[in-house]
Amino acid sequence: MEVITTTVTNFDLHDIARVSRTYNLSKYYIVNHLESQQDFVKKMQDYWSSDFGAEYNSDRQEAFKVVEVKPDLKAVLNEIESKTGKQPVIIATDARKYDNTISYKKLRNNIAKQQRPYLILLGTGWGLTQEIIEDADYILEPIYGNGDYNHLSVRSAASIILDRLVGEEWWI
Repeated sequence: MEVITTTVTNFDLHDIARVSRTYNLSKYYIVNHLESQQDFVKKMQDYWSSDFGAEYNSDRQEAFKVVEVKPDLKAVLNEIESKTGKQPVIIATDARKYDNTISYKKLRNNIAKQQRPYLILLGTGWGLTQEIIEDADYILEPIYGNGDYNHLSVRSAASIILDRLVGEEWWI
């Protein structure tokens, strides 16, 4: 139960930016208090928005438009409230169920009907801190496969979660 800081990985940064842009999210926030990690994210943003990066892969440039790096969650919450005039509904993710666990179906319906912003928090390493879990409005139900192994990468989880919450209603 120790709190650790994980590094931002190139794969997670690119893949979650791409899925965020694909599902038309307004922002994909990277939260990391280490200046070196913030600099890494900014360096990647600068590269893909540069002349060479944009020419080499304009799709990547487009994906990085939604990326924003912040030192802590409070800065994210302040920015969202400043831009929207509303506090976001905070949805944490975890591989366990809690008393305030919400289903994908219910959250999808809430997102479609409500005019409040939603902030979905994903963790890497050992996941989100207990404090963040306790402060969240809801905990999204875990992603279950059909086997007994349950340890997805954050970029895989992000893709599944976004498809379930805001993706096309393919089942209709």
